[in-house]
Amino acid sequence: MITPTSSALDIAAAIRSGAVSPVEVADMYLDRIDARNDEVNAIVWLDREDALRRARESEARLRSGSDVRPFEGVPIPVKDLSSVAGQPNTMSSLSISETPATETDIDVRLLEEAGFVLLGRSNSPEFGPLTASENARHGKTRNPWDLEFTSGGSSGGASAAVAAGFAPIGHASDGGGSIRVPSSVTGLVGLKPSRGRVPAEVRGWEHSTTSGVITRTVADSAAALDVLSPFDPLAWYSAPAPARPFAREVGADPGRLRIGLLLQSPSGLPVDPENIAAAEAAARALEALGHVVEPVSPFLFTPEAGKGFVDVVISASVFASPYEDVEKVDPYIRYRIEQAKSYHSGEYAALAGQLQWETRQVNAQFGRDFDLLLTPTMATATPRVGVVYDEANETPAAPRLTEARQVTFTAWVNIAGLPAISLPVHVDDRGLPVGAQLVAGPFDEATLIRVAAQLEPVFDWPNRLAPGVEEGRP
Repeated sequence: MITPTSSALDIAAAIRSGAVSPVEVADMYLDRIDARNDEVNAIVWLDREDALRRARESEARLRSGSDVRPFEGVPIPVKDLSSVAGQPNTMSSLSISETPATETDIDVRLLEEAGFVLLGRSNSPEFGPLTASENARHGKTRNPWDLEFTSGGSSGGASAAVAAGFAPIGHASDGGGSIRVPSSVTGLVGLKPSRGRVPAEVRGWEHSTTSGVITRTVADSAAALDVLSPFDPLAWYSAPAPARPFAREVGADPGRLRIGLLLQSPSGLPVDPENIAAAEAAARALEALGHVVEPVSPFLFTPEAGKGFVDVVISASVFASPYEDVEKVDPYIRYRIEQAKSYHSGEYAALAGQLQWETRQVNAQFGRDFDLLLTPTMATATPRVGVVYDEANETPAAPRLTEARQVTFTAWVNIAGLPAISLPVHVDDRGLPVGAQLVAGPFDEATLIRVAAQLEPVFDWPNRLAPGVEEGRP
């Protein structure tokens, strides 16, 4: 029986078998969105007729006997930073009009070509650089586990949609933790692919951004990565092809691995006990599976490089965003625009070179000192709704400690271009999920998927659902 919390692969299989039709699946999720989206605010734009048209097209392909695509008829919302022809892409900003886009971004095209049915657009922060999906245009997205708390950012609309049962899988992107942080706080699986793995017209934030998905299961993440990662002959570079499809790594033996355990924040910020408990729970499970887990103190970029990435690279990228009326942006976006103007091109070039040089030192540790690195996903408990957004807007020039603690374990991974995954291995004393992060060496998503698949039955996170969702409440 298919339910709103079924995996994407299970829904695809049920559609292929004829047990359920794409239109019935779309209707199920549209009903869920109608019932609960007002309180969660995960989906910020929805054309019901367009979604049903897409579902009917999938149904027609199945009836005609056409080659069945891997996710034929499976709904997926698109993050409100990516373009779809015929849909508005406001980048969750009042500074951009709702004029429909004329082209579809390559990552979304790949999802369409795999058979996914596009189901609306999910909320994000304005232009992306915030760890809460809150903005003046669409409002605040809330965590289905407890509506008083954030669903994270920047892919917090996607994480809330999946956690609330509005979709089985969510399109997402990650430039400093934006897949992993939302997955951690909503009890989901968040795989950040390697640099160059998923094609993109432009790689943002000095090549640190990547698209991906947020899911309930490792198998869904692996199968979605297969459809998102073809070789791109038009790009400056592409990641090496995997030895075999990522979906085949689920259940494969990873061997006995050396896993480094890092519980201290790379930036020196305090780490909450519940976040440490998540990493320690994963460590115990990995040891029980036969792996060797030992504390490590790796080199994860100098403070100057990390601060430069935030102040220079991200601010420059925000400056280059396609504003139509820059006077309408939030204060923290305006601050980044002005900050970008305070640096010159020579400083940017010097920093970019430093980031590349230090990345070689960071990445050399994998395979030499350890095979995987295990950390908490975040250093702080899940913030309440409004905390991160208000800090950013009220004191944009001050150290924003809540946000900094959310990304201290994740942002360096993007700079280095490494693959990483957040897994929902713990629940804190408030009943909120807490994730642990595994990081692999360059282009080694295969090992991450093998190990994550080992941990899934131990923690049984696909069956650990948000209140209300678990009872099947619409």
